[in-house]
Amino acid sequence: MAPLSARLASAQAMTRNAPIRATAIERELGTRFTIDTLRAIKRRYPKRRFVWIMGADNLAQFHKWKHWRQIAREMPIAVIARPGYDAAALASPASAWLRRWRQRRGQFVSGAMRSAPALTILRFDPDSRSASAIRAADPHWASRISTAGLRDAVTHRRIESAPVWGGKP
Repeated sequence: MAPLSARLASAQAMTRNAPIRATAIERELGTRFTIDTLRAIKRRYPKRRFVWIMGADNLAQFHKWKHWRQIAREMPIAVIARPGYDAAALASPASAWLRRWRQRRGQFVSGAMRSAPALTILRFDPDSRSASAIRAADPHWASRISTAGLRDAVTHRRIESAPVWGGKP
């Protein structure tokens, strides 16, 4: 896995023109489970509204997570379609439980932000390549990402660069 600084810089670059803030806040919260992380974020930023984004692959097995129903009650969920996972995600026990709170197709995620639980399925033409295939094709991508002066978009704290593991670029 690439260093946190490279992954965060890449995520920030990808979300530059979107109303999304890439953060590494879990590092400083010291939480272990998702439910604890979401609650800590809401305590720290009580005036902010959050939507938790996950891939369809995670929704397919979400019912196996610790306190998954409480997670859904803490924060609205937006699910990003992933090739090969949509059918399993929609047939999952978690999807069945969340069905009554599912937003209609075409509703904006912001409409779900009013309350939780809420589930929004985001549909677009996803990249059909796997993350593993992308990393295998360019194993040294992180060494080319500029992390100088990198700050967390939520906490505004500086993120220190770390060496890239796995040999020389």
